[in-house]
Amino acid sequence: MAAAEPKTPAGTAAARRLARSCWSAFWDYETPKVIVVKNRRLGIVYRTVQLLILLYFVWYVFIVQKSYQDRETGPESSVITKVKGITSSENKVWDVEEYVKPPEGGSVFSIITRIEVTPFQTLGTCAESMRVRNATCDSDEDCVAGQLDMLGNGLRTGRCVPYYHGSAKTCEVSAWCPVEDGASVSQFLGKMAPNFTILIKNSIHYPKFQFSKGNIENRKDGYLKHCTFHEVSDLYCPIFKLGYIVEQAGENFTQLAHAGGVIGVIINWDCDLDLSASKCNPKYSFRRLDPKHVPASSGYNFRFAKYYKVNGSTTRTLIKAYGIRIDVIVHGQAGKFSLIPTIINLATALTSIGVGSFLCDWILLTFMNKNKVYSHKKFDKVCTPGPSSGSWPVTLALVLGQGPPPPYPCSADPGQAGQPQGEGQSQAWAVPPPWPCPTSAPSEQMVDAPKRGAGPGLGASEPSQQDCALTDARGLAQL
Repeated sequence: MAAAEPKTPAGTAAARRLARSCWSAFWDYETPKVIVVKNRRLGIVYRTVQLLILLYFVWYVFIVQKSYQDRETGPESSVITKVKGITSSENKVWDVEEYVKPPEGGSVFSIITRIEVTPFQTLGTCAESMRVRNATCDSDEDCVAGQLDMLGNGLRTGRCVPYYHGSAKTCEVSAWCPVEDGASVSQFLGKMAPNFTILIKNSIHYPKFQFSKGNIENRKDGYLKHCTFHEVSDLYCPIFKLGYIVEQAGENFTQLAHAGGVIGVIINWDCDLDLSASKCNPKYSFRRLDPKHVPASSGYNFRFAKYYKVNGSTTRTLIKAYGIRIDVIVHGQAGKFSLIPTIINLATALTSIGVGSFLCDWILLTFMNKNKVYSHKKFDKVCTPGPSSGSWPVTLALVLGQGPPPPYPCSADPGQAGQPQGEGQSQAWAVPPPWPCPTSAPSEQMVDAPKRGAGPGLGASEPSQQDCALTDARGLAQL
């Protein structure tokens, strides 16, 4: 007697069934089913969503953003600057060689408007500045010889000496003496500075489109010698007065010249290369770049020294300069029609119109009073019949509606199938029993009326039709 086979555990069998059902569902094909719902409010929502999507793509995407163009950002650029003008302080006249740093004429330069001068500094020993931490003292014991403060002016000698003025004392240091705070003199250079002229020569190149242009008009009549910039009449005369730049940045010139600051000159080249080159023009804007409302980081100053010999010993004049730093910043983008971005954005627009259908389906199946009826009408499951030959070409032909007509009629009532033709044929059928037809056609019109769709075949409480309703080839072709 053969031993009984061990039974498969229930959990394993359930897992296998789940795996088989998932594998079978993976190969299912889904096709849309068209249902026309006669509901005015739902139709208004649907058309409104479509209209908004079309307006967005036509107006914003294609007209404003010009998404039909291939674009290039960040042009290759060169900037050359030149400052002209003279000014005076209490003791001397200053020309451009003295108040412009650095003198090379690059895209970043400074115009000195105020200086604090410490003249005749020589190497020696003197009192440390009182601004240095722990520099004040009462006796030599408060000063440590050889101590070096990185924020100070020199190496401490260990002595406590009187300060330059007043009765205070500070530690003595070995440094360039006198130190800056002890003998500096302030001079203001900003009296004539608003009238300084700044020439900004800029040329750009977009390598993708092989397009180049500059901001100076090509004229031979000495135009640049007597013009100044005007946004309308002299756009291609890039000669700006310093006072105009500060004014356009929204700053007070006197305050800015006293404490210093950073002003940005922004040149924007936004070019539509589908138009002529004359339509590609620079746009200038000006703004302050340093945070003026933050005392710790506002303002602008730097130090430099001028060295010379006096009686054979090296002497220098230390200058702490406050000024207006100009940063010339160039950016822009160019666009030209291209077929690829046009096709991509058109396809995106056409696809996005489907959002209206998705939204209305969600409303239809979630919030409408007859949502179960709509769901019953919308979703059908259809299986293709397996022919006796078991050949997949025959099945495919049936699905595509190319197969022969069915050998028997399709009956809408499975209960009537199989009735004998007459007496004496109780065991024989006139035709084989037909497969039941689907209860709803693939394309229907639904009217949202109070009494329609509430028949016995569409009740919400009635169980849905068969999961797998086999149809003839012509019916499948209509799907």
